Amino acid sequence: MTGAIVWFTGLPASGKSTLADRVRQRLADIQRPAVILDGDAVRAALGAHSYGSDDRDTFYRTLAGLAELIASQGVIALVPATAPRRAHREAARRTGYRFFEVWVRASQAECEARDVKGLYAAAHRGEITALPGVNVAYEPPENADVIAEGGNDDEAAAAIVRMLT
Repeated sequence: MTGAIVWFTGLPASGKSTLADRVRQRLADIQRPAVILDGDAVRAALGAHSYGSDDRDTFYRTLAGLAELIASQGVIALVPATAPRRAHREAARRTGYRFFEVWVRASQAECEARDVKGLYAAAHRGEITALPGVNVAYEPPENADVIAEGGNDDEAAAAIVRMLT
């Protein structure tokens, strides 16, 4: 079995982690090992809580490196992480492993409506100054391998699994 990297990008609260978990469950059903490298969980584990431009660049390079390490072991790395700049995702694509970019597309209004962390409200109050889509630009993919309409898109989950098997 060969490893691969699947990067789920989209605005905060678009459903990236939800979709990655759906894909991981489907892969487990067919005995295909996969690991989720959730951006928020990896940030917490590394103590990477700064969101300045240079800090984001460093974090996404590190996240791509972790995904590469997992893929090198023949495991699929599922990476639900905003990576607001195309350059962040392109750097991960250059790892040399099979790489698929999944755009979890949702409008900002949809994301704000389901934002359980309260990030958008905090950004609108000025408490968060670097939220992609509000006060930091989010660059959507130009040629995503899959476009999912939110995190509960079963057709997108099935398409991702087909690409990986």
